[in-house]
Amino acid sequence: MDGEAAGSLTMILRTRGCRWRKCNICGYPSEGAPATAEDLILQFQAATRGLSSEDRVVKIYTSGSFLDPEEVPESVRVRIIDALAAAGVEKLVFESRPEYITRELVEASAAKIRTEVAIGLETSSDLVRDQSIRKGFTFADYRRASDAVHRGGGSVKTYLLLKPPFLSEASAISDALRSARDAISHSDVLSLNLTNIQRGTPLERMWLIGDYRTPWLWSAVEVLKGVSSVPIICDPVAAGTRRGPRNCGRCDEAVAKAIREHALTQDTGAFEDLDCSCKAAWKKVLELEDLAFGSPLDSDLRGL
Repeated sequence: MDGEAAGSLTMILRTRGCRWRKCNICGYPSEGAPATAEDLILQFQAATRGLSSEDRVVKIYTSGSFLDPEEVPESVRVRIIDALAAAGVEKLVFESRPEYITRELVEASAAKIRTEVAIGLETSSDLVRDQSIRKGFTFADYRRASDAVHRGGGSVKTYLLLKPPFLSEASAISDALRSARDAISHSDVLSLNLTNIQRGTPLERMWLIGDYRTPWLWSAVEVLKGVSSVPIICDPVAAGTRRGPRNCGRCDEAVAKAIREHALTQDTGAFEDLDCSCKAAWKKVLELEDLAFGSPLDSDLRGL
């Protein structure tokens, strides 16, 4: 926050979940459960028992949209924002799909606490977002929502997805870099999310039969090094695991650590000393995979 690392508390409220429920990559709908207003307040109170004076930032995730009134009723949202402001929290971060974002809602939050709205754009390509991810909105919808956030006095974090299904490794890098360039003027910070395999999804079925490989960590480094005009962060969730982004297994921990260090410092020097014999294989994949009729060159059926 403001160019320096800050303590934060992250909470996940179990709500009914995202209303869209059609994304090819997302297993969150199966984690939702009906929740009354009282349920949500009790969850919030339990989560904030661990709030300390060092926690300048609170991040609230619902596996959906914090601004969706069917997920988080307005009365609950207002009580949460008031409670965080009264506790001296400096910044609130939450997620929302574009269709629920209005200037008035952001303004009501930003008037009490510094507010950052995270939007899952994933890619600036409407074709990829619609056909590969099935996200259900357009780049124009994202632009409208980000403008509403800024007019309401908030800031925008834009999520970009590295390697949606049906993209080769090289195409995925190009898509992420192009998307970053397109989103920069609408964003205060970019967040590069590396695709992982979530249970019960169409992507999991592709992965199980060898038609999809999670992104190489080298590809994430390539994208992070290519973005400099706006802060870009990345937390390589599940790095090095069967279902997460990975290299060869020998260098995964070191590369993931460098990616996390870069997120805090924005210094690409974190990547300077990284090397591994698998880097040559990654470069060969970039060169040849588009000739392999859309199949991953190094798929190893890890899910079987």
